[in-house]
Amino acid sequence: MNKTDPPPNGIAIIDKPAGWTSHDVVAKSRGILGTRKVGHSGTLDPDATGVLVLGVGKSTRLLKYLTGLSKRYTGQIVLGVETSTLDAAGEVTATHDMAGITLEQVEAAAQKFIGAIEQIPPMVSAIKIGGRRLHEIAREGGEVERPPRPVTVYHFEIAATEDPLIFSCDVSCSSGTYIRTLAADVGTALGGGAHLTGLRRLAVGSFTIDEAHPLEKPVLLSAATALRDFSSVTVSEEIAQAVAHGKVLDLDLLGVNGDGPWGVLNTEGELLAVYEPHKGRAKPSVVLVG
Repeated sequence: MNKTDPPPNGIAIIDKPAGWTSHDVVAKSRGILGTRKVGHSGTLDPDATGVLVLGVGKSTRLLKYLTGLSKRYTGQIVLGVETSTLDAAGEVTATHDMAGITLEQVEAAAQKFIGAIEQIPPMVSAIKIGGRRLHEIAREGGEVERPPRPVTVYHFEIAATEDPLIFSCDVSCSSGTYIRTLAADVGTALGGGAHLTGLRRLAVGSFTIDEAHPLEKPVLLSAATALRDFSSVTVSEEIAQAVAHGKVLDLDLLGVNGDGPWGVLNTEGELLAVYEPHKGRAKPSVVLVG
């Protein structure tokens, strides 16, 4: 990037390789993109692969809207073996003879976890309890009580593989759902135990693996693209000036309705700001111009 070039701004859809933490991807991308302003919209396990959405430049401020988008994953459920991390990276903690379990039985067990459910986060997760991330406590050999968290599983499809004790899964779910916990819970529901392997994230909202690029060759999409899963409105030059000054606007004047948030674009399709409802009006939560 030349000194006269504008700083990079937008989002990049990365196909995260296995063995990289999400932070590793951010750190590497800072060097590739030539800016310190890089962040991600939601952690993907180091052993997992697939969609990781990066915010770059001013668009890092938009990541908070992407974090809550629904997700889609695939993976394999390994019956008969429980591990300390609920996936293949952990130590084996228990084994069960689950020979003879049929596809129909696994499908029936998976059906129990479709809809609104509660999950206890695994100790290796990145959420914080008491100011510390669970995986940090786990690395020290500790364990703390974790309150269950409400999540929603929209779709949980099971398929057989060549190995009679391994079943592939395809899951669509709300943000915050732990697929390794689903796998372990399916094993328990079948009267034994299980763990997850081969986790791959296929989508974050409408951002799919089909538009993901290798870590070494990121492609920047516009800031407006970051909000494509939300409503947007194109405004006149006069309103654009008010938006640039961060003014609170009447809903009718801005031309929006519903619950928001709303992306506000100029006539050239550039994202100017993000507005949210406020006391019957609309106020800016992120302003990218001005």
